Amino acid sequence: MKNITSYVQDNKQRFIDELIELLKIPSISADSAYKNDTIKTADAVAKSLTKAGCDVVEICETDGYPIIYAHKIIDKNLPTVLVYGHYDVQPPDPLDLWTSPPFEPVIKETKLHPEGAIFARGACDDKGQMYMHVKALEYMTKHGELPCNVKFMIEGEEEVGSVNLGKFVKQNQEKLANDVILISDTGMIAKDVPSITTGLRGLSYVEVEVTGPNRDLHSGLYGGAVANPINVLAKMIASLHDENNHITIPGFYDNVEELSQDERAQMAKAPFSLESYKEALDIDAVYGEKGYTTNERNSIRPTLDVNGIWGGYTGEGAKTVIASKAYAKISMRLVPNQDWENITTLFKNHFESIAPKGVTVKVTPHHGGQGYVTPIDSIGYQAASKAYEQTFGKTPIPQRSGGSIPIVSLFEQELKSKTILMGFGLDSDAIHSPNEHFGIWNYLKGIETIPYFYKYFTELS
Repeated sequence: MKNITSYVQDNKQRFIDELIELLKIPSISADSAYKNDTIKTADAVAKSLTKAGCDVVEICETDGYPIIYAHKIIDKNLPTVLVYGHYDVQPPDPLDLWTSPPFEPVIKETKLHPEGAIFARGACDDKGQMYMHVKALEYMTKHGELPCNVKFMIEGEEEVGSVNLGKFVKQNQEKLANDVILISDTGMIAKDVPSITTGLRGLSYVEVEVTGPNRDLHSGLYGGAVANPINVLAKMIASLHDENNHITIPGFYDNVEELSQDERAQMAKAPFSLESYKEALDIDAVYGEKGYTTNERNSIRPTLDVNGIWGGYTGEGAKTVIASKAYAKISMRLVPNQDWENITTLFKNHFESIAPKGVTVKVTPHHGGQGYVTPIDSIGYQAASKAYEQTFGKTPIPQRSGGSIPIVSLFEQELKSKTILMGFGLDSDAIHSPNEHFGIWNYLKGIETIPYFYKYFTELS
């Protein structure tokens, strides 16, 4: 791998230009208006894998968006790495908060990225991080340094719950057989503090609808006489947390894993500045469940958050109505041992039970997934650690993430293999938010580091 650093530098501009072209395509899986663009992105990913050296590349149709499967098999007696990623992106809303158009990528210098960062939807989550693997493969095949077999599975529905991936995995177990799964859809603590994600939270995502009168009513003639669905919904949501920000749904914490004081002390060793955290978010105080630190609240504790709420008149000016309906989208991040389907049922039963007379409540589950913890004594983790040590010059810190990748637990269940999460993004990259970006340094560092994972995993296997 002695040439990888110079290869990355020599091809730096091409790597950036290729990613920018991919980022220009609005592959928004949640919005059917972008169906053609999402399919176009799948085609682009397939072509890039062919150019990178894969011998087989297939665009596998599903009931939704296609899954790209590809492989380079050099010797069936050698280990096989399965790389997973996704080419779909989150909707860019609210558009007015972007400082540049979300699908017109631009490079800007920032305090954390003096060498520049690419600003665009999907830059970090996950097009940029997925494409690092394509370019790493390009290097290894071009220089004859691929030490083992590699397979790719790149989907287009991760941002809407990987609706068809489970079926695909179950139907293609032999095709997807591997010794370890490698994913870059997470982050690291800081540019100079590499880390490996060892835990992910699960997810339960629901939509609620509160219905009052059979039509919108004049707020003067009917105000105070009938239940206002928006007022009711606000009160119901507020009741889901107590004064200590503890979730009030009966049974919600029954299976929550309580980490030991020793484990919490190990977590606390990760570099973290509360003042810098608040400054970066422009807030004067943090907020969350009593008795836990900020890093514990967003990783080892379950949460419940409203992701969107609407109803009534929201246009310009005034319209004095009591809305017939009010809506909210709610996500619950879960910790290992919490079953997402059970939590969804607990939420539904509780939310319906606290509805006052005068309204009806409908809870619609959208998607979810289980949490995941990977052991740090596995060959895959050790290979990843050695890879980071090679390119960063320091041992990475194991870290539990607050995010969710629901399909990771599915992979272990169906494919019987562990997943290694080698992320190169930063918390400040604004994924899912306006002005998402990915540092050019991080992008190139990922391309440089990934080949070492293959090298060490093969040597340790």
